[in-house]
Amino acid sequence: MNRQQLFEQIQQKQSFLCVGLDSDINKIPEHLLDNEDPIYAFNKAIVDATAPFCVAYKPNVAFYESMGVQGWLALEKTVAYIRQRYPQQFIIADAKRGDIGNTSEMYARTFFDRMKVDALTVAPYMGEDSVKPFLLHQERWVILLALTSNKGSEDFQLTIDREGESLFAKVPDHFLLVPGVGAQGGSLEEVCRYGMNSQCGLLVNSSRNIIYADSGEDFASAAAGEARKLQLEMQLMLGKHVG
Repeated sequence: MNRQQLFEQIQQKQSFLCVGLDSDINKIPEHLLDNEDPIYAFNKAIVDATAPFCVAYKPNVAFYESMGVQGWLALEKTVAYIRQRYPQQFIIADAKRGDIGNTSEMYARTFFDRMKVDALTVAPYMGEDSVKPFLLHQERWVILLALTSNKGSEDFQLTIDREGESLFAKVPDHFLLVPGVGAQGGSLEEVCRYGMNSQCGLLVNSSRNIIYADSGEDFASAAAGEARKLQLEMQLMLGKHVG
């Protein structure tokens, strides 16, 4: 998916919501544990419920890797299901890979060639040559970790030239993946004020507030309700900042 196609989806749905699929076997509704693949069953229900209100999904790879082969299969099946049923959705593998040379190329092959996600999160700590192998894959997106919301970010990230406003100013025409709206307490209005451009330029992620909105039989309906609330807020922000 290219930039124009993503913007068209944002315009069509009046949303720049990314639903984070941080699917934890210890947190999903208990009645799903009887399924042969409970994580996939959970993801499938969440995707079906929230697809009208979002433009992207972001499975956090660590949640799947923690379950070994079964978790990895659930991840592959989830991506394949989104690709088949909702082909206009933008899929981000939140893997935070960061290495150099052949190792980075293998990571790129894993997610871009085999799994066929649209984008991959990459940690650029080791420098330019840790990012280049990912950029060689045409029509794929590389999302660099720049400013994160965890407390330890102060150790390296929060120097004078890496604060939010300065960061937005340095990449005015890029798309930014913004975490922290919802359970992490981020302000959607503030993010839009500083980060929105003429083509929106934002994908705002929400994970726990949506996928764990309810732990009962109606968990998918509850997730849809939370996604719809954010979509309506985003519609107002688009009208205000993009027009």
